[in-house]
Amino acid sequence: MLLVAALAALAGYNHVRAKSALAGRAAHGRLMEVDGIRLHFLEAGTGMPLILLHGNGSMAQDFKSSGIFDLAAKTYRVLAFDRPGFGRSTRARGRRWSARDQADLIHAAAGRLGIEKYLVLGHSWGAWIALELARRHSPSIAGIVLVSGYYYPPPRLDLALAALPALPVAGTAFRHTLLPPLVRLAWPWAMQKIFHPAVVAADFAARAKEVASRPSQLRAVCSESASMLAAALLTKASYRDIAVPTGIVAASGDRLFDAEQEARRLHAEVSGSLLNVVADAGHMVHQSAPQAVVAMVHAIAGRHSSFQGAVGRDLGQPTSSVSPEVPAGDEGPQMISPPNRALKK
Repeated sequence: MLLVAALAALAGYNHVRAKSALAGRAAHGRLMEVDGIRLHFLEAGTGMPLILLHGNGSMAQDFKSSGIFDLAAKTYRVLAFDRPGFGRSTRARGRRWSARDQADLIHAAAGRLGIEKYLVLGHSWGAWIALELARRHSPSIAGIVLVSGYYYPPPRLDLALAALPALPVAGTAFRHTLLPPLVRLAWPWAMQKIFHPAVVAADFAARAKEVASRPSQLRAVCSESASMLAAALLTKASYRDIAVPTGIVAASGDRLFDAEQEARRLHAEVSGSLLNVVADAGHMVHQSAPQAVVAMVHAIAGRHSSFQGAVGRDLGQPTSSVSPEVPAGDEGPQMISPPNRALKK
């Protein structure tokens, strides 16, 4: 009885901390309902729409703290979504939440906002969703930028262990009692692992800690680990059908997995893709080298503009000029080095 009482008290304490973690965040974004799901997103800027999709365990604020949101908003209409179950967005039980399902939801949200053509930047798990958007909704996708993606995951013991708290009953009890304080306790180690060899971004680490340790968000985290494990066990990844302009960014120091090898393999498979391997950065390369990521967005936007211009010339229509900020280059596969010209925050 004492143990049950202690666990109940711990669950209540975690609930209070979870509610306070989001206090005041609604004022920093917008809410919309799509297919019964409440989606929270940040929006700024004008121009070609650019949708930002965060990784597993993170939130839209990730792109704000990295500087990418504000950098990109100088050129694009930027929308950073809290994916289902993360941040302030809801995640209905009893529904599939694969990358494919989330891609359909994000595309529907774009349609509700009157967006017909858009760029997508996905980090980590968000890169999977970007790829599915390119597959399932290619007429609407101007291009995709994939950052630190895990495109060919093998079966791994850590994925299986991370998926266990997604199980009903025992997993639910664990997520509401012991798992949140364990996540908070391990937070400094986790930050070192995902940022190494770069310095941990203190602003991101401080903002994300309480949000990431909420029981509801941990359910989404564990479910997405289970999805990755299922993909590793049941499917053979192939991306030769991706036919939109594609940019790939990875860090040579990523300690979660061999991101550089994954990126080079994908680069070889996706025809005409661009690749940038950033040195001295880890899995959170968008936090450590935001200029390199935004430069890739410019490059992919430029490829879309070049293609549209070529189509216009073929049809005898007037064409618009490409922004001088877009890096020049031929239209075949190439390596893009980190830009010497830093973009100011």
